Formats: sequence, structure tokens, C-alpha cells
Amino acid sequence: MPHPPAQAVTPIAFIHAMLLGYRKHGKDPAAALREAQITPSQLRRPRSRITAAQLEGFARQAMQELDDEALGWFSRRLPWGSYGMLARASLTAPTLGVALARWCRHHGLLTEDIRFSLTTQGATAQLTIDERTGLGAMREFCLLTSLRNVHGVASWLVDSRLPLIEASFPFAAPPHRAVYPLLFPGPVRFGAAQAGFSFDAQYLRLPLRRDERALQAMLQRALQLIVLPYRRDRLLVQRVRELLRERAAELRSALALAEALHLSVRTLHRQLREEGASLQGLKDEVRRDQAMELLRRTRRPVKQIALAVGFDNEKSFSRAFRQWTGQPPSQFRRGSPTL
Repeated sequence: MPHPPAQAVTPIAFIHAMLLGYRKHGKDPAAALREAQITPSQLRRPRSRITAAQLEGFARQAMQELDDEALGWFSRRLPWGSYGMLARASLTAPTLGVALARWCRHHGLLTEDIRFSLTTQGATAQLTIDERTGLGAMREFCLLTSLRNVHGVASWLVDSRLPLIEASFPFAAPPHRAVYPLLFPGPVRFGAAQAGFSFDAQYLRLPLRRDERALQAMLQRALQLIVLPYRRDRLLVQRVRELLRERAAELRSALALAEALHLSVRTLHRQLREEGASLQGLKDEVRRDQAMELLRRTRRPVKQIALAVGFDNEKSFSRAFRQWTGQPPSQFRRGSPTL
């Protein structure tokens, strides 16, 4: 589930971007600013920060007052409920991949100013934005919010955090660049050819976990999906296993593994616990599988295999192997024909 940050980290620049929408539509933002408790002095200070709740409150009121969920970015309004329609159109998809493909196609029916595309290349999926018209002063906030919107809805549809290999933006790093990694869980690159993000294509195969009733509840707090990143990662256990298999020597510590996953150590342990797993248990599982494979397929001495799977000596490896399989490595090998 999304969770609120403990402090005000959202740059006031995001409010200024929404104020451009008020100016475009000839409306007064005073009521929305008061409702969100954003003061004139905060607006005057370029380095001011507000909370996620303040941003959410102001954006909700602005979208309703302007009757434009795009807040003036596009050549025509997107009336209140437009993005809810997109979510509903994706809701009956069997997998996240189909749902995102529908989102890309149907978003083009709302506006031709930007066009979403979903592609896969090998093990990587990429969602990109093609800018069809000039977005002017609203460009940064439009691209950022459009990506956060689809990322948030995708996470909600499968009830899982969607970790990113990279998020990219086609403009120079803004003064408030430090907020970007909080919004996009993974490396962020500026000065790219186009806006987009890439992620492990395995997530495209996840089944959707939502229905119409869940959608109705979500739409009451839909902006949280844009403002706040998801916590749960339903493929975390699988991703940890893969990293331990591929980079075991490099990722021996919990800190190194957490950094590779763009998580804190505390979050890594908590999320594994929520999925009914533990880091030590996964390490043991990967070590066991690797050791069994080496014993079956090679004639390497047990001491070498012990070192290869991360043990300091043969004695500790043999003790652990007996706990895993109920027999010592030498006996296991005698019962397993070499291939």
C-alpha cells in the first residue's frame, strides 16, 4: 500500500506548475491554496517544500475547479474522471502487460499532445512518452506526472511495487532534482532523448488483482498513486534469488543487496518478511541449489565447492549441507550421477 512520507519534501515548483493551469483557464487559485494550507510566503521562496498531502489536496481541488485532470498541459481539457475511465478500461486485462498496452492506446483517445508506447527488448520492458506538441512551461510537470500516473496505476493494478531499471527525462536536471528518486524507485537520468521508464519485463506477466469495487475505492484517493510510491513488491523474493545467483560474491551483505534493489536494509527485511521469506533463508536456498548443482555436474573437490558457494571452509559447508539435505556432500554426490 502507499504510505505518506514523514516530512515535507515536495518542491514548491510543483505548485507553481499547477498555478500555470489556473492562469491558462483564467481561474483564481486562492481557495485551493487555502485548502492545502500553502501560504504566500511559501510560494515566494523557491526552495520551499510542502508535504505529499498538501500537494494531493491542492491538485484534487485544482482538477475539480478547472474541470481538467491534465491541469492545462494539453490543447484540450481532460474532464474530471478521464483517468478513472482509463483505469476502468485496463481493469479487465488478464495481465499487467495487456493493461499497460490498453492504457497507452486509450490515452491517445484523450489527447494527441503526447503518446505513450510500451515495448519490450529481451528481459526489459520500456514505457515511453512521445511529445507530439510543445508543452511549454508545463513540460516538466506534465511528463513527470504522466509517468508517475501510469506507474502508480500499474502498481495498484497488480498490488505490487514496480521497481525501475531507470527513469529518464528529456530536460536538464532541475534545482529540485533530489525529489525524483523519491518518486521513481530506481536510477534517474536527465538529458535523455524522451521521457520514460524501464523495468523488468517479468512484471508484465503479473495477473491483475483488482475489481470494480476496488476501483471505486481507489478513485476516492487516486492522487495518492501519483504522489506516493508503492511499498510491496510481489516479485521481490524472485528478484532477490536472481541477484544472489548472478552476483553472490558481490552482494554478500544485506546493505549491498538492498542498494542493488534501491531499498533500505530495513525495508528489504520488512518486505521479505511480508512475503513470508527472510534474507538468510533465501541465501541458504541459493547456496544449497548451487552446491547441489556443482556436486551433481562436476568432480570439483568439496573444499572448492564450499568456497564457490560462499563458505569459508569445508567443515562449515558440510555442516550446512547436512542440515539442508540430511546427508553430507560426499554421500549426496555418490547418489547423483554426473551429467
